[in-house]
Amino acid sequence: MPQPYLLFLGDVRDPEFAKTAFGLRDWARDLCIGEYRVAGCTVSTGLSEMTPAQAHDAGARALVIGVANQGGVINPGWMPALLEALKVGLDLVSGLHARLADMPVLVEAAEKYGRQLIDIRTPPPGIPVATGRKRTGKRLLTVGTDCALGKKYTALSLWRAMQQRGVDADFRATGQTGIMISGSGIPMDAVVADFEAGAAEILSPDADPAHWDVVEGQGSLFHPAYAPVSLGLLHGSQPDMFVVCHSPARTHILGLDDYMLPSIEEVIDLTILLGKRTNPAIRCGGIALNTSDMTQAEAEAHIAREADRLGLPVADPIRGGAAFDALVDACLDAA
Repeated sequence: MPQPYLLFLGDVRDPEFAKTAFGLRDWARDLCIGEYRVAGCTVSTGLSEMTPAQAHDAGARALVIGVANQGGVINPGWMPALLEALKVGLDLVSGLHARLADMPVLVEAAEKYGRQLIDIRTPPPGIPVATGRKRTGKRLLTVGTDCALGKKYTALSLWRAMQQRGVDADFRATGQTGIMISGSGIPMDAVVADFEAGAAEILSPDADPAHWDVVEGQGSLFHPAYAPVSLGLLHGSQPDMFVVCHSPARTHILGLDDYMLPSIEEVIDLTILLGKRTNPAIRCGGIALNTSDMTQAEAEAHIAREADRLGLPVADPIRGGAAFDALVDACLDAA
């Protein structure tokens, strides 16, 4: 993709719906020139605020829509900003379900100014139906009590830690942000349901017995809207190990206040029950907590309590430390 990026936050008011921007800031910081917001936006990545023209002059070559809202829609109110970016020389990159290439006004402007419209959420052609065949190599999948609470960050942190220990490992991206960070992957929530598990199989193919594929999880088995992609990914990736991701501050499913968040224990039990269908040896390696709203002391105390209560390694991958080292050890040693 054209790089570096200007991160577009639109008019987002909830940080959870700007996870693409935050993911790129945190894991591809050297590719991010600044951020661009429109009226009504109350979220910031902390990067320098720039207009498209200023970003282009500073070296940016693409405006990336850093929003991951419900339904993956492009707000009509963003259109003047997107057209401005094209006019000053920036390509547009989007990971939303709504496709840039399906919007005539953007297509016309891109042709006029000689710019590209790049839709990340485009699955590769020819995805097969899953076979269920057990593949060689080892796999770890991050699963969650909800969406947008750290599955990607946890997978990236575990992958990086494995590499630092000399373990042969790959990060397998399954969402638009992960694909932008790693440069490859399959947008699993854009795959037709019958081919979801097949896509997960080709994403993590046969490998050396000592090789690890760390697979980025999607959604939650308990989410009323996104459970299908979670199940297809679980069956197709055939994880030997999974890590449950959870935000202690969250009590209800994001955006669905009528649904309580499941407990960590419920997620462990259901993941094992369903995952055993394609890998009878599936195991839980531990818990990854998002403690970003806690002080260091509060986070350490909560992590220790949860580890004692659950009898499993518990850590915040972003905080790292001895607790995270123990989680990595458990995942590698127990497989």
